[in-house]
Amino acid sequence: MNIYLRYTISLFFLSIVFVFFGHSSSLKAQTIQSPAYTELPLGAVKPKGWLLHQLQIMRDGTTGHLDEVYGKIKDDNGWLGGKGDGWEETPYWLDGAVPLAYLLNDPVLKNKVNRYIEWTLTHQRPSGYFGPITKAEREKGAAITVDSCQLGEDWWPKMVMLKVLKQYYTATQDKRVIPFMSRFFNYQLQSLKKCPIGKWTDWSASRGIDNAMIAQWLYGITKEASLLELAALIESQSFEWNTWLTNRDWVIRAAAYQDNENWMSRHGVNVGMAIKSPAITYQRTGDKKYLSGLSTGFHDLMTLHGLPMGIFSADEDLHGNDPVQGTELCAIVESMFSLEEIIGITGDIHYMDALERMTFNALPTQTTDDYNAKQYFQIANQVQVKRGVFNFSLPFDREMNNVYGMRSGYTCCLANMHQGWTKFVAHMWYGTPDKGLAALEYGPNQIVAKVGKTQQEVTITETTTFPFEESIQFAFSTKKEVSFPLQLRIPSWCKEATILLNGQKLRTEKGGQVITINHTWKDKDKLTLELPMQAQFSTWGRNTRALEHGPLVYALKLGERWEKESQKEEGDYFNVFPVGDWNYGIVAKTVAEPFQSVSIKKVKPVSDQFIWNLTNAPIEITVDAKKIPDWKIVNDVAPSPVTERSGIYKGKVENQTEKITLIPYGCTKVRIVAFPVVP
Repeated sequence: MNIYLRYTISLFFLSIVFVFFGHSSSLKAQTIQSPAYTELPLGAVKPKGWLLHQLQIMRDGTTGHLDEVYGKIKDDNGWLGGKGDGWEETPYWLDGAVPLAYLLNDPVLKNKVNRYIEWTLTHQRPSGYFGPITKAEREKGAAITVDSCQLGEDWWPKMVMLKVLKQYYTATQDKRVIPFMSRFFNYQLQSLKKCPIGKWTDWSASRGIDNAMIAQWLYGITKEASLLELAALIESQSFEWNTWLTNRDWVIRAAAYQDNENWMSRHGVNVGMAIKSPAITYQRTGDKKYLSGLSTGFHDLMTLHGLPMGIFSADEDLHGNDPVQGTELCAIVESMFSLEEIIGITGDIHYMDALERMTFNALPTQTTDDYNAKQYFQIANQVQVKRGVFNFSLPFDREMNNVYGMRSGYTCCLANMHQGWTKFVAHMWYGTPDKGLAALEYGPNQIVAKVGKTQQEVTITETTTFPFEESIQFAFSTKKEVSFPLQLRIPSWCKEATILLNGQKLRTEKGGQVITINHTWKDKDKLTLELPMQAQFSTWGRNTRALEHGPLVYALKLGERWEKESQKEEGDYFNVFPVGDWNYGIVAKTVAEPFQSVSIKKVKPVSDQFIWNLTNAPIEITVDAKKIPDWKIVNDVAPSPVTERSGIYKGKVENQTEKITLIPYGCTKVRIVAFPVVP
C-alpha cells in the first residue's frame, strides 16, 4: 500500500478516535480566518539610523558571538549533532540571531546560524521526528517512530526551532522547509495520543500555543486540513490559557498567592507567551469570544500586575503592581513577540500601543551598552543594582537576579534576549489585505515591497529619531507611479496628528486609530506624519505617579557608580549604585497641571550612533519635587511611602521645593519612575 494512502487512512481512523472520546467540537478542522494584516518576509524591513546601530551592537556583542563565549552553546552542541545543549537555549539564541543575520544581510552571521539550520534540516528522522540525537538513539541505536515516540525528547525546544525555521523560510524561500515541517507535524499528530504535549515537561504544556501557531502558519501555505486538527489537539493538551485569561479568577489568584501551587500558570514568561493564545485560537475557529477574552485578560493582567514601563511584574511569577517588583527579561521579549502576532491577527491598535510602550521603555534598560551582559530582573523603582534578596519570588539563594552579567539569574535570558529588537524591526510594517502597506510601529527604517494591483515594487525610507521626536518622514522611491493604500497608526497618546504630502497639509486625525491614505504614489513623494507629544501623569501601584511624554516614560536622572565583581560560579558581573538623592516626591500642583508645570528640553541630538544610556539621554524634563526623609531602602528595595486615598503622602516632607530632572526610562539603570505625590 502506498505510504501516503496509509497515512490518509490512519488520519481517518485517528479522527474517529477523537470523536469517540468527545473531542469532536474542539478538534474539528476549520478554515483559518483572514488576518487583519499579513506578515512581511524577513528582510523586507531594514533598520536605519539608531535602530541599525542597535542591531550592529547586538551583532558585535553576544547575539553575534554567543556560540563563541557561552560554553553551553559552544561545546559539542546538540543542535549540531553533539552531546551538548539539546534543549531550549540554542534555539532561543537562533530565534534572535537568525533574524539579525538577515536584517543586517550579514554574510558571516548568516553562515554561522545556518550551520544549525542545515544540520536540523538534513537530520530529520524517516518518521518526521527532528532535533538533537536522543539518548536512546545514541546509546541503543533506536529508531524514533510514532510507535516509539517515548524514545524522543521534549516537544518544547522543537517549538522554538520551528519559529526559527519559519523566519529562515520567509527570508530565503528554502524549499526544504515546508516538507520538513509537514513531515514533523504528521508525526506529531499521530504521536500525541501516546506522547502528549506535556509528557516530558510542563514547559511544553504551558507553551503549546507556539507549536499550534506554526502549524496554523503552515496551513496557510499547504492547506492541509490535518494541520488545523493538530493545532486544536495541541491546544486541548496544553494549559487552559484561553479559559484562564477570560474568567478573571486566574489573574486574581496570581496577585494573591506566591506559593508552589500551580506556579507554572503564573510564571511570567509563560504568561508572556500565552497572551497570544486567544488570538491564535480565534484565527483557527473564527469565534470572536476569544478576542473578547484576550481583551479581558490583557486588561486584567496589566491592571493587577502592570508597571509604568509597559510590562507586568514577573520575578519569576506575576507579583502585583508594586513598583519594587521585578520583571524578567525573557518575559519582555516574549510579550513583545506575542503582541506582534496579536497585531497581525486582530489589527487592534490597543496592542500596537502596548508594544510601543514595552519596546521603548522596558526593553533597553535591561542590557549593557555592548549587549554582553543582561539583568535577569529589572525593577521599576530601582535605586540600586546589586547582589541581594530584593522582593522577588524566585530565587533567594543565589542573590544574583538583579546584577548585570552574562550568567546573572538563569541563562535562559542570555539566550532569549536577542529576539526583542530584531523581531520588533521586522514587525514595524505589515501588508494589508488590499495590497497596501501598514506602518504600525515607528522608527528609522527602510521597506521594500510589492504593492497595488500591479505588484509594483516600491521602496519607502522612514527617516526619524522617533520615539524622541514628533516628526516622521516617509520618502517614496518607485520606477513608475503606483496606487496603493498606506495605513498609519495614530497612537492613543497623541491627541491630534497632522499628515503632510510633499510639504502640503493633507489632513489631521485624532489619536487612537489606524488611518488609511489612498493615493497614487510617485517617485520622490514625501509624506510627513507629525505626532505632537504632551506631558501627562499616569497612576500606578501604591498610588504613585509616572510622567509620560509621547511614547516614553520618564524616570529620575541619577548618576551611576558601576562596580565590577567576579565569582567562580557566576563569572563577571556589575553592581550599579546611585550618585545623588533619589527619595523625592513630586509636588501635587505639578501632577495636577503638567502642561504648565514641567519644562521639556532637548539636550542632545539623537545620532546614528545612539545608545540607550545616561550619557546619550536626548531629552530632559524638570519638575518640582520635595524630599521625603523617611523614604529609605529596606531589604535592598525602596518601598513606596503610604499615601491616603487622595494620593497625597501625609508623612514628613522637607519644606524646600527642588527642581529634579527626569530622562527617558530606557536610558537609566538606577532610578525612580513611580513617584509619591507630596503637598
